[in-house]
Amino acid sequence: MSILFTPKKIGQVEIRNRFVHSATNESMASRSGEVTDGLVKRYRKLARGEVGLIIPGFMYVHRYGKAQRYQTGIYSDELIPGLRKVVDAIHEGGSRVFFQLAHSGSQTTKGMLGRKPMGTSDTRRDPVYLFRPIKMTDEDIELAINSFGEAARRAAEAGADGVQLHAAHGYLISQFLSPFLNDRDDAWGGTDERRFRLLREIFLKVRHALPDSMPVIVKINANDCVPENGVVPELARKYCGWLAEMGINGVEVSCGLGVYSYMSIIRGDVPMELLKRFPLWKRFIGWLVLKGKQGKFGFEEGYNVGDAKVIRPAIGNIPLIVVGGMRSKSYMERILSDGSADFVSICRPFIREPTLVKRFKEGKTEVASCVSCNQCFAAIRNNQPVRCYNKTAGGQQNRYSMTNI
Repeated sequence: MSILFTPKKIGQVEIRNRFVHSATNESMASRSGEVTDGLVKRYRKLARGEVGLIIPGFMYVHRYGKAQRYQTGIYSDELIPGLRKVVDAIHEGGSRVFFQLAHSGSQTTKGMLGRKPMGTSDTRRDPVYLFRPIKMTDEDIELAINSFGEAARRAAEAGADGVQLHAAHGYLISQFLSPFLNDRDDAWGGTDERRFRLLREIFLKVRHALPDSMPVIVKINANDCVPENGVVPELARKYCGWLAEMGINGVEVSCGLGVYSYMSIIRGDVPMELLKRFPLWKRFIGWLVLKGKQGKFGFEEGYNVGDAKVIRPAIGNIPLIVVGGMRSKSYMERILSDGSADFVSICRPFIREPTLVKRFKEGKTEVASCVSCNQCFAAIRNNQPVRCYNKTAGGQQNRYSMTNI
């Protein structure tokens, strides 16, 4: 039997195979973050497709940590019944579910929050929305830490099998970890240890809020992919070593610093449809920026695997999950067999083919049909629900087209 279909534990939780649904912004919740029937249906379909571990995307832990309009929330006890529906749908299909806990930090908008966004620093202007965030105070930071702890408690009450801390892609924790964004000279910045402090305090708060049987894993950048002074693999290895010492149960390796290097996260085609979210006066400048990126982010299978190999020695036998360009069954088998990873994490191919794992298992396909056109990415950024918008042969046929965005 292929190693892809052998079980493996994360903490005390056994996963039936080595496939992970990487947390994906679904843009399918209500305006207040409540779970919808469409969201439940999406995860029921993925579980029936035999994905081993499903991580629903990224749940905001506080109202001031919301990044997008239809993002799923976990900031209130009133949301627990809906979250429980997601868990039940996944468990019914035989899959495990970890909730990803997230806080946008400054990577959001005033319109989304009803106030100016806050972040680690106020010195760097947002390159898309052009504002300078409010620098978080000790009280603001403490509120964020406590919000993660309360969100973890809600995840347990909803029946989730574990939680993942989102410390990648330029959101709050990532902002503190990155020397590129964190220029503080207080207890929360100035050295690697102090930049790591927020993640440390959040982990301890979350760990305390959960029963011992519930694993805590982290999604972290191995590389910020910025031109100067960001997280690089050697710094990520240091961070992951500290997490291992603290008792983290798993590490998912990704890359890219949100608005500063978003194409590094997804690779492939540059979707010009991203411009439709902006007012007319910004579109020409945006067109020039996106046009300049075309052809510079060619797709490469397993584009985070090399950096994951740098991190591997720091975490020992702790499960290592790698996301980024997983497409062919043979490639995934190879990186599991040679120890480069313990699990493969997949996002876009599951949007196009929710039954991909089952098709691999039954020998009906050897390669995912996702072509990395990234129209799904543009859709969610324009507040459309996540699904495959590419109607080429072999893909899902949807009633939406990019003209709706």
